[in-house]
Amino acid sequence: MSNTMHGVMFNAYPDSIGEKLADTVSLLERPEFKDVFSLFYILPTFFNSDLDRGFSIIDYDLNRDLVSEADLEALKQLNIRLKFDIVLNHLSVASPQFKDLLKKGSASEYKDFFINWNAFWEGHGEPNDEGVIIPKEAYLNKLFMRKAGLPILKVPFPDGTQQPYWNTFYQKVDYENKSYLGQMDVNARSSLVWDFYKETLQKLSAYGCKILRLDAFAYLHKEVGQSNFFNMPGTWDYLKRIKKLADTHDLTVLPEIHAEYGLNLHDEVAAEGYQIYDFFLPGLMIHTLETQNNGALLAWAREIIDKGYKTVNMLGCHDGIPVLDLKGKQVGDTYHKGLLEDEAIEEVMNVIMKRGGRVKNIYDASGNKLSYYQVNATFFSALGEDDKKMLLARAIQLFMPGIPQVWYLDLFAGKNDYEAADKAGKGGHKEINRTTLSMEAVEKGLETPVVLDQLKLLRLRNTSNAFSGTVQIHETPAHKIHIQWAHDGDVAQLQADLTTCDFSIDYSENGVHKVLSF
Repeated sequence: MSNTMHGVMFNAYPDSIGEKLADTVSLLERPEFKDVFSLFYILPTFFNSDLDRGFSIIDYDLNRDLVSEADLEALKQLNIRLKFDIVLNHLSVASPQFKDLLKKGSASEYKDFFINWNAFWEGHGEPNDEGVIIPKEAYLNKLFMRKAGLPILKVPFPDGTQQPYWNTFYQKVDYENKSYLGQMDVNARSSLVWDFYKETLQKLSAYGCKILRLDAFAYLHKEVGQSNFFNMPGTWDYLKRIKKLADTHDLTVLPEIHAEYGLNLHDEVAAEGYQIYDFFLPGLMIHTLETQNNGALLAWAREIIDKGYKTVNMLGCHDGIPVLDLKGKQVGDTYHKGLLEDEAIEEVMNVIMKRGGRVKNIYDASGNKLSYYQVNATFFSALGEDDKKMLLARAIQLFMPGIPQVWYLDLFAGKNDYEAADKAGKGGHKEINRTTLSMEAVEKGLETPVVLDQLKLLRLRNTSNAFSGTVQIHETPAHKIHIQWAHDGDVAQLQADLTTCDFSIDYSENGVHKVLSF
């Protein structure tokens, strides 16, 4: 039997396969998927939402167009526990709270539930011609921006004024037709926000949640004079408050954070006992397979082991392939090295771009590009659509420490979807890796070796007792990898040659030696 917290996690939107979650459930009920997954990270179109493919939450009720209670019961019968997001930093303009603010303005009980930009910066800047306060340069230069320009959305109030509200992430505005969408930052200083979090965690637990992913938590704490990305100590205080709420429902908290390795935020979060995302693995995996050198990957694997990190790792995901995360960082007078040198990171990015990837950048307050953020591509296309590389990448992932998370499109060797990315327009780069698989495509995929062989690997990782134990990284030449897991006499080991992408896996169960054949 699989161990839920050492097993394998599936990752998809409710409508990534077929038309609704019931289609994915039917897939997981097939004999080919027996004992393959113990967990399922269902992305937040599971809830009612309107923008950013689910991450602009309206409310945390079931999205009845895609999800039913019968789906949840079926997943429970499959012994598959769930991972959900709580999007801590923001809610949709269509949320009940923001609608009340729009309707009643300053008389709304939710007046302080969101962040009025001008009220926040009052006394710390000067208004421009449009009445929007521009923070003093010293404050503005510190702000960490996720898009070009000030992070605001002007909101029409019943008194005829337009009020600027804090909007870190996405917005879609059509003032001519008087329609707009936005992910409005919430004000964590409001007790009503924490009441909302408490209510939300109760709902998620009732749905079968086991792991609680904290989306955008590092942006939640805001303070004048700070970067407003992982402010300290305020962010830690909020994180502890969320964990206390999660503990009442026996939920494992997984903070989602993207930052340069050299900033050491992953280390600080892990040191507090939290699970962390291994956002370093995707870029390291591509680097390892392209250079046929194990050095950087195994150095990271040993660090995970030595420091006792509890990780969730992945190859592809709904978001993109992180590259900024691999970088070093100047902190004060000290430069902390990255997992790769900048030249090697650029080469990883260039390889993916040459193979059709799209790029996302980060900006300063004036709209100037500061750096690339992530590259968007399917992992299969990033590997040159090479079946052998895909299978070896999966094998290495499954032998790395941590809970392996598997993007549905990677499992079916999905290729870059340029049509979808182009159709989505500006900012639609992520759609390159979000193709909806028809049931016909699934049937065809289940006839191909690259899919069936991945399922063999995943089943072993999900069911072998060896992976509940300890992992050992054996010394090898730079072009080879040898990783071994052992627990209570059960052993599983991977031996791979990076120059040929050939590998072998042998394991034991109850004293019987076996070889995983392909």
